[in-house]
Amino acid sequence: MFRQKIDNIKNRILNWKYSRTVGVVMLIAILVGISFRVNMLRGSDVYAKAEISEELTERKDAVKRDEVEPSDQTTQVLPVAKKGETIMNTADVKDKANFYAVEFTEESEIFTRIKGKSYKDNCTVPLSDLRYLHVLHVGFDGKTHDGEIICNKYIADDLLEIFEELYEAKYPIEKIKLVDEYDADDEASMADNNSSSFNFRYISYTTKISKHGYGLAMDINTLYNPYVKTVNGKLSIEPANAADYVDRSKDFDYKIDEDDLAYKLFIAHGFEWGGSWKSSKDYQHFEVPDSVVKTLYK
Repeated sequence: MFRQKIDNIKNRILNWKYSRTVGVVMLIAILVGISFRVNMLRGSDVYAKAEISEELTERKDAVKRDEVEPSDQTTQVLPVAKKGETIMNTADVKDKANFYAVEFTEESEIFTRIKGKSYKDNCTVPLSDLRYLHVLHVGFDGKTHDGEIICNKYIADDLLEIFEELYEAKYPIEKIKLVDEYDADDEASMADNNSSSFNFRYISYTTKISKHGYGLAMDINTLYNPYVKTVNGKLSIEPANAADYVDRSKDFDYKIDEDDLAYKLFIAHGFEWGGSWKSSKDYQHFEVPDSVVKTLYK
C-alpha cells in the first residue's frame, strides 16, 4: 500500500516534468514565431519606406527636369523673309509666328501681287510706307484661316494687336484677303464680304484720296456693314447687295455697333468709326483721324 503510494508520487512527478518540458518547448516555439513575424513586418516596412523614398526622389527629379527643359510646345517657328522682304516684329503680340508684318520692296513677290492693282501706277504713297500683314482669323465656319492685309506702317502694329485679340475671342470674320484678289475692285471685294485695308483710290463722289488709299483704314465684314449715303436724293449703298443690312435697328449676325468687340478694340487703338459719321454712314469702316493724315502726308 505504502509502496503503491510511492509509485503514484513518482509517476506524478514524471508526468509534471514531461508536461513542463512540453510547455517550455511550446512557449519557445511561440516566441520564436512572434520574433520571426516582427522581423518580417519590420523588413516590409523598411522596404515600403524605401520604395516611397525612391518614388519621391523620382518625382523631384522630374520636376527639376521640367524646370530646366521646357516643353517644345511653347516654341514658335518664326516666319522666314523671302527676297525683297524684311520681317518686322515690333507689335505687342503673343503669337509672332502667325501675327507679323513684312516690309517689302519692288523685288518681292508681294509687290508683284499688288502692282497695277491696289498699288496703281499713279499711287502717291511710297512703297516703303506700306506693310504686308499676316494674321489668323476665325471664319463663319468656325475654323481658323490665314488672313492677309496691306496697310500703312503707321497702323501695322495696331492692326496686328487688334486682330490677335479678335482671333483669341473667336470673333467671326469671313474673309481677310488682299483686295488685289478682286483686281482691286472695291465693290466686288465688299460684295464678297472681304475685309481689307490698302487700295489706292479716291473717296466715292469726291477727288480726295481715301484713307484706304493711304492704307490708314480697315473695313470689317463689309457685306453686313455697308457704306450708306444719300446722293441727289437717292440712297446709295455699297456694296449694292447689302440692302438688307442698312436698317441698323434690326438684330442680325455680324453687325458692328458700339457694343461690338471690333468697335471697342479699334476705338481703344485710336481709330474712328464710320458708323458715327453724320452726313453718311460707313459701318464697316475704321480709320485714323484726319490730323494723322495731315501729319504724315502734308
